[in-house]
Amino acid sequence: MFFTKRQVTPSNSVISLQGVMVNIKHHEDDERRLAALGYKQELSRTWSAFSNFAISFSIISILAGCFTTFGQAWNNGGPVAISLGWPLISVFILIIGFCMSELASAYPTSGGIYWWASKLGGPKAGFYTGWLNLIGLVSVTASVGYGAASFLNIVLGALSPDYATSFMGGDYIKQQFALFLIIMIVVTLINIFSSQLLALVNNISVWWHVLGTAVVVGILIFVPEKHQTASWVFTTQINQSGFNNYWFYVLPLGFLLPQYTITGFDASAPLSEETAGAHMAAARGIWQSIFYSAVGGYILLLAFLFAATNVDTISSFDPKVNPFGGGSVIAVLYTALGGGAAFKLVMIISTAGQLFCVTACLTSCSRMVFAFSRDGAVPGHQRWRSVTSNGTPKNAVLISSVLGVILTLPALWKSPTGAPTAFYAVVSVCVISLYLAFMIPIYLRLKAGDSFKPGEWTLGKKYKWMNTLAVLEIAIISVYFILPFAPAGTPGNKDFTWTAVNYAPLVTGGALILLWIWWHASVKKWFKGPRTTV
Repeated sequence: MFFTKRQVTPSNSVISLQGVMVNIKHHEDDERRLAALGYKQELSRTWSAFSNFAISFSIISILAGCFTTFGQAWNNGGPVAISLGWPLISVFILIIGFCMSELASAYPTSGGIYWWASKLGGPKAGFYTGWLNLIGLVSVTASVGYGAASFLNIVLGALSPDYATSFMGGDYIKQQFALFLIIMIVVTLINIFSSQLLALVNNISVWWHVLGTAVVVGILIFVPEKHQTASWVFTTQINQSGFNNYWFYVLPLGFLLPQYTITGFDASAPLSEETAGAHMAAARGIWQSIFYSAVGGYILLLAFLFAATNVDTISSFDPKVNPFGGGSVIAVLYTALGGGAAFKLVMIISTAGQLFCVTACLTSCSRMVFAFSRDGAVPGHQRWRSVTSNGTPKNAVLISSVLGVILTLPALWKSPTGAPTAFYAVVSVCVISLYLAFMIPIYLRLKAGDSFKPGEWTLGKKYKWMNTLAVLEIAIISVYFILPFAPAGTPGNKDFTWTAVNYAPLVTGGALILLWIWWHASVKKWFKGPRTTV
């Protein structure tokens, strides 16, 4: 008998065992890093790096932001605000993302930016950052949910003509709010059910956004009989704001489109305690979600602009001419595609993308509520920091959803122009609060200089100019987005009406005043920043 030499290959069972051992080691490393930051593992760490990227990508959601805030850019700047404004603002946002990625790698906790600010600037910085972030996350959940409801309302009307006149007496304001409530209930239940289900939903969301965007762009290329010229897309100015200063007032208001759409990317950080290898995965999740969304969003927006051939109809605020609202992307789609199958398909793709988005927004918001409550900074914190047996912060999910509904109540009142002023105000609250929350830890990291101990993902010496530029950009856009969107919303104007007011400065400013009073009256006596649990 002869024996031949052969390579021995491990059996499937051995390979499987090796994989389990590697995963155990990775989980142990994650728990060690978390313990070094002062926390024991409480949440279920079942998210992959892709899932972590997916939640930020889903919250950014070009199928949500590019559709729902298109009108803001069209009416405040026109094609120039979109074709030139989107790439310009995207670069600034990517720089902000790089700055935050470095912090996420150094401090991979569910506290996210609040924890970073506390670590670098003390309890006071952490307190203000946490509350600004919380306000921003509640408002982004509310705005995306309401935007999804408005699109779902149109889809249902297109699929069933009787719906538009029968449901809620044909009052589209009440119809949208009712659908908004239903959406919030559904996504709340999804968030409560399981962390693993959420990860799966977000993974599906990524591919829905990628393939859905490709389908929408393809439809807008091949279905319309004619398209705009490149010259029109990149040079045309439109000003329907009622203000005269185009370059220094009107156009920057149009930048709300990219600034709002490409936000929520910090969601990768609050999910750190549920992500394997979060010290690298969360850092990459932040900047990669910005980059891919910026590229995909720009392609989608250019497709809208090239298809926008019936400019007068699209720009009209007369419901008899344009029932979708002046500057609405739905008007672009309807005039380019008609009301047939292609139009309905695009609307369904966008609406589904928005539903994925609001699900992810609520997830991120609830994790922030959980982390902030864990440190005792939220009234009723013992209730909101509790975790179910399956590792889900159920109560934090519930309160986040309820607050989002309350914030959206002004949307029940219709503005004189028919423009969704209340919606854009919620959007502004989101942008201002979130970006101010981003700015505080970025500034503190800049101030820390070389004493800052980075994680494995680091900017190196580039942090100096990147952090400086990020702080300046956030400061500028925060000023613009508290300004009135329409003359009728300007105090002292003869046509002043409260339904046209941008209440973003009232909400954000009022919140900051209350926080200042609360801090000096009570909080500074007992709040010491993040509490350790190990």
